[in-house]
Amino acid sequence: MYLHFTNHFIHKLFPHYVWRLPTAEKVIYLTFDDGPIPEVTPWVLTELEKYNAKATFFCVGDNVRKHPSIFEQVVAAGHSIGNHTFNHLNGWKTIDNIYLENVKRCQNYLDESQKNAKKLFRPPHGRLSSSQSALLRKEYEIIMWDVLSGDFDQSLKAEVCLQKTIRYTQKGSIVVFHDSQKAKKNLYFTLPRYLDHFSKQGFCFKVW
Repeated sequence: MYLHFTNHFIHKLFPHYVWRLPTAEKVIYLTFDDGPIPEVTPWVLTELEKYNAKATFFCVGDNVRKHPSIFEQVVAAGHSIGNHTFNHLNGWKTIDNIYLENVKRCQNYLDESQKNAKKLFRPPHGRLSSSQSALLRKEYEIIMWDVLSGDFDQSLKAEVCLQKTIRYTQKGSIVVFHDSQKAKKNLYFTLPRYLDHFSKQGFCFKVW
């Protein structure tokens, strides 16, 4: 069970997290979780380049370790990088010291690319305990979302994935896609059409 959008109640309940970036400008903040991986991540980079779009990639550290050249492609293309733990851990099911060490292990693979950048973190599944959050906020800006594409849901029709993602996007939205094999079917259908739809409406895609 998941929501394609997060409402204002959730935002107020967890005010220390970044849910969206309210603005009067036509700006969307695209994010991609779980990569980098062969095939899917390079395809995403190609699609983004067509629209001069920039995005933030929340990387799983073990994928960076296994695919360093693809990670370097993301950085070289001018995209922003965030930490998504080393092993895609669920914070609700992991004790604090193990979780924090896993985040640190991931960051070790990201630091060289983030010398002058703020450190961004997104918890896998959006699940983080209050104690983990308090400790991580000392070093990271915790980025959530207000639009979840649901591309990872293999029971979701690609057309519905696109419709819902378009429907809930507004100025300043932080939108989640996944550069993963699990999301590939819906992503390959949705992302090009999503980029085209909002580009034609005068939106641009930036990082913060």
